[in-house]
Amino acid sequence: MEYNKKYKSPALAVDGIVNIDNRLLLIKRKNPPFKDFWAFPGGFVDYGESTEDAIIREVFEESGLKTEIESLLGVYSNPNRDPRGHVVSIVYILKYIEGSPKGSDDAKEAKFFSIGDIKNMNLAFDHKSIFKDYLKFKLGQY
Repeated sequence: MEYNKKYKSPALAVDGIVNIDNRLLLIKRKNPPFKDFWAFPGGFVDYGESTEDAIIREVFEESGLKTEIESLLGVYSNPNRDPRGHVVSIVYILKYIEGSPKGSDDAKEAKFFSIGDIKNMNLAFDHKSIFKDYLKFKLGQY
């Protein structure tokens, strides 16, 4: 199937939430936009890659953690959520399998933060909204 190139399309990204004992994995961004801000690990989906494979790959590349998908949290499609342009992110809740967090690839650092600490942090992109949605989901109020 050939795609009609005259229409602009949003870019597709994924983000992942990994929770161990009510501590969530965040990465410190190495590059703009939001350089040095904390964010949930994630990134762009490669052409020919499923979003499910992309989130597992991105979390591993940025943090060194092996994970598997537990559930879908939501789709975030506000055209202004990313200063680089219209980026739609599919956000997954992930189950920790193994590994110790260590920043690599696009991440300077990777570490777990308490939910209380994250409530007081400024996160990159719209990740504070994603965090709030995750809390609602976790508490069964979603």
